[in-house]
Amino acid sequence: MLNLYKAKPKTSLTGKTLTFSIDSSDYEVHGISKHEQKIAFISGALPGERVQAKVAEDKAGYLKALSTKVLQASSLRITPPCQYAAQCGGCQLQHISAANQRGLKQQGIDKLICHQTGLTSLPWQPMLTAADSGYRRRARIGIWYDKKQRRFSVGFRQHADKQIVAVDSCMVLSPLLAPVFAALNQALPQLKDATAVTHAEVLEAGGTAFVIVRHVKPLTVTEQQGFVAAWPEAVWLGEATAGEFSYWNTAVTPQYHLAEQQLTLQFSPDDFIQVNAAINQQMVTQALDWLQLGSNDTVLDLYAGIGNFSLALAQRAKTVHALEGVAKMVQQLATNAKLNGLSNVEAWQADLHLAWPKARWNKAEYTKVLLDPARAGAQGAVEQVVKLKPAQILYVSCNAATFARDAKVLLQSGYSLEKICGVDMFAHTSHLELMALFSR
Repeated sequence: MLNLYKAKPKTSLTGKTLTFSIDSSDYEVHGISKHEQKIAFISGALPGERVQAKVAEDKAGYLKALSTKVLQASSLRITPPCQYAAQCGGCQLQHISAANQRGLKQQGIDKLICHQTGLTSLPWQPMLTAADSGYRRRARIGIWYDKKQRRFSVGFRQHADKQIVAVDSCMVLSPLLAPVFAALNQALPQLKDATAVTHAEVLEAGGTAFVIVRHVKPLTVTEQQGFVAAWPEAVWLGEATAGEFSYWNTAVTPQYHLAEQQLTLQFSPDDFIQVNAAINQQMVTQALDWLQLGSNDTVLDLYAGIGNFSLALAQRAKTVHALEGVAKMVQQLATNAKLNGLSNVEAWQADLHLAWPKARWNKAEYTKVLLDPARAGAQGAVEQVVKLKPAQILYVSCNAATFARDAKVLLQSGYSLEKICGVDMFAHTSHLELMALFSR
């Protein structure tokens, strides 16, 4: 008689609370530990600590967990300055001072890049930093209506959860935008259909507060004016599910300034702009400093957006060719060039991750290239860039993991890493952006 052995199905650890001793941290400042030969990433835990943590993911090779109780604390741990820090998912590192946050983030990124590229050391430059509170000029605010309790929650999502944490204030939000929570809490209960509004977005531009109300069902004029009355100093806009904007009071074109370059950039409320104005100014200034452009330089600016870097580059270079994937933003970039009297900027639409077309911009010779991709990085584009053989490539990254992947391509293609610096765009979060200069 043949007996077939069937292995018992492994019980998942997801949802269970375990005890971990934290050995180190990764590039997002998650504590690193081990459990039964699996590596474990523990958010909210620091090197040297012993914590209890609830497992959120149990995969074949790793665990992810959220710290719930600190049994043995690190000397780096502090009391969070925000009363909502324990629940709100907006900030992940308020249990560490801003200075130590930066140090841990850079240490983790250094290890990641060296491991991925084979480099033994990185030419770090001073980090770009600014105020660690009141810095956000843009934020998305969650809105949830509890049908059982018949009340709204206005705030931000919890850590690793879709549930909204109701807040009355946000320490990292620009002071100009602070009235938004009270205004929404005043206006929302006046809606006939409480589920009509799903979230809102606040934006500071040119000293004006804008509020974009995202609604999935039509709002009456009376309901719209209820929002306006709750905060009359702000510019209120509605956005329906079709993606169309409508002004509910004064129609104003948002714009921001790069004071050091004496530039003004207009944009649509749904265009991408950097959320930290002070850091953005430093990034543009440093890009000009590192690239050392002259009147004979021809520059290719990839993922150019509305021209945040393009216009400043054009002030010093002979020609700037700017590439952007979103047609509307390409048009806005061209408008901004005219607005600032720059005739040496040409803008095109292109999906830079696909095979590059035989366009005029792809036939030119470039001395310098700047690329500022989204979190997915510039895979595909970097292979095309190295074929152009520019003398220098300045890579602005918002994701260290995809930067490390793309940097390896550049290094293998004959470029060397001349400079790199951290950019603390989002203080109190696990994110650290990067600027890196490569030379042939």
